[in-house]
Amino acid sequence: MASSTTKPIFTPPSTTTSSSSSQPPTRSSLLSFLRNTSSTPISLKLSHSHPSFRSLSIKNATKTIESAETSPVSKVGGKDTINSQETKPTVLVSEKLGEAGLELLRNFGDVDCSYDLSQEDLCKKIASCDALIVRSGTKVTRQVFEAAKGKLKVVGRAGVGIDNVDLQAATEFGCLVVNAPTANTVAAAEHGIALLASMARNVAQADASMKAGQWQRNKYVGVSLVGKTLAVMGFGKVGSEVARRAKGLGMEVITHDPYAPADRARAIGVEVVSFDEAISTADFISLHMPLTPATKKVFNDDSFAKVKKGVRIINVARGGVIDEDALVRALDSGKVAQAALDVFTEEPPPKDSKLVQHERVTVTPHLGASTKEAQEGVAIEIAEAVVGALKGELAATAVNAPMVPAEVLSELAPYVVLAERLGRLAVQLVAGGSGIKSAKVVYKSARDPDDLDTRLLRAMITKGIIEPISDSFINLVNADFTAKKKGLRISEEREVVDASPELPIFSIQLQLSNVDSKFGSAASGGGDISIEGKVKNGIPHLTRVGSFSVDVSLEGNLILCRQVDQPGMIGQVGNILGEQNVNVSFMSVGRTVRRRNAIMAIGVDEEPSLESLKKIGEVPAIEEFVFLKL
Repeated sequence: MASSTTKPIFTPPSTTTSSSSSQPPTRSSLLSFLRNTSSTPISLKLSHSHPSFRSLSIKNATKTIESAETSPVSKVGGKDTINSQETKPTVLVSEKLGEAGLELLRNFGDVDCSYDLSQEDLCKKIASCDALIVRSGTKVTRQVFEAAKGKLKVVGRAGVGIDNVDLQAATEFGCLVVNAPTANTVAAAEHGIALLASMARNVAQADASMKAGQWQRNKYVGVSLVGKTLAVMGFGKVGSEVARRAKGLGMEVITHDPYAPADRARAIGVEVVSFDEAISTADFISLHMPLTPATKKVFNDDSFAKVKKGVRIINVARGGVIDEDALVRALDSGKVAQAALDVFTEEPPPKDSKLVQHERVTVTPHLGASTKEAQEGVAIEIAEAVVGALKGELAATAVNAPMVPAEVLSELAPYVVLAERLGRLAVQLVAGGSGIKSAKVVYKSARDPDDLDTRLLRAMITKGIIEPISDSFINLVNADFTAKKKGLRISEEREVVDASPELPIFSIQLQLSNVDSKFGSAASGGGDISIEGKVKNGIPHLTRVGSFSVDVSLEGNLILCRQVDQPGMIGQVGNILGEQNVNVSFMSVGRTVRRRNAIMAIGVDEEPSLESLKKIGEVPAIEEFVFLKL
């Protein structure tokens, strides 16, 4: 909130002297912040509970960076609590997870293992949970995110595919989604090869025949794998491992994947070809693609019409990539000789499914990741990702947020605080009724613009602008989405300046266009609100307001006054505040020309009463002022 009084406006250029008394963080507190060794989790949402920067601690990276003093205060469940007594996060595990993963979770928070929940029961439970871990059976729909009411911070998918999670809804609600894509890679590839080989030699059918008391050697003559062409559809982690193993079996391997680097495929003797070439030349087709709108039922009547007659199909990816009715028709016609399937459009499939009951189809109940080793590996991988997310670490396995490397997060930490504070300050300078539609951010740095990752800073500026004037919660996950939804366009520029390349950023300038300002001195020559800040000794500082240079530590509450430069001004304003028991934490004055104009920046611990602000405005030499809460 900002309060202001405006007198006749005069905005000449200025030079600045500063008497800021801000103290930088101690070495130990900065090291704690940068190394993420604090016992308190890190977040990208600045705490509203206390303004000090004297001890920086990291809170949930998908939520906030909090500042605190010796007895830090934070927000938990909407209430102020002392961090030492902070409630442990609650993790709901809705499907079975390996014990090693559960043990990791229990060491960090409270774990609720509730399996086979209905959608209604899940929605009831989720409102009290910070994290949710699922496999493929739980549908995490928009209704689940709505029922969470902003409490849910992360959803962990114990496996690769995330088609059972509504990613759009997760993003809108600022919930990070992570998966475990590596631990079950080998298991899924081995199962794919097992299905391929058992299908080629009719193992399942021959086994069933013998158990029925029959001996039908002539009926179950198979085909050899050596020299046959295998088309691997999707050359990701599992697809490439299947390709390696198939090469070891003497097969010729080709692949189709619009995102696969050709040199990576060539390195293991695999040729990248078009979709049509892959399916029309292959003797075996193994599917390893994700289920997306583009791949849904990509194998349909049209696709099967193009395949080589007698082709054999293996699917250990997602059931929805195949039109199952079309596959039955292709099997009945002989176009497809056999199919081996581990996944289905509906799981479990109906008991009377024509596809499952087909005599030339081998089926398994989604066993791709079902080895003891893979189950434990997935459990550990997803537990580590979820705990990391709750601590504020932006995992490489996040599927709905950009990956920000740990070293970048550490280096930009104080600039993250600066970015949000600039956003909060700028929005309070906007006069009532002026909707903010356009913001421009200029990052000044000695480094090459391509070496500067500003996604995190843009998210925090968005957070600073939007959160104070709406009920939206902003973090790295949903910042761009929310800005677009609010009609806020944020553009970025990178300007190379002559400064130390040791610092990632020399300064950040924020401009709001086509708005009226409560503090005329904040308006630039073009009429836009313009402010600029730097980080000094780890502390964010305001260094420019409009065309006036200042040097103000961005902490607590701030009063900006433009005044006639004359003796006694500091004393007059200080006396007014002192009479109301408002403590001044710092005061800085920057002037243009001696005895002409100056800007006085006053930091106060308490929010002044309206009476105090009115008295400040009545001082004859003060031309305009504004009160800002940071």
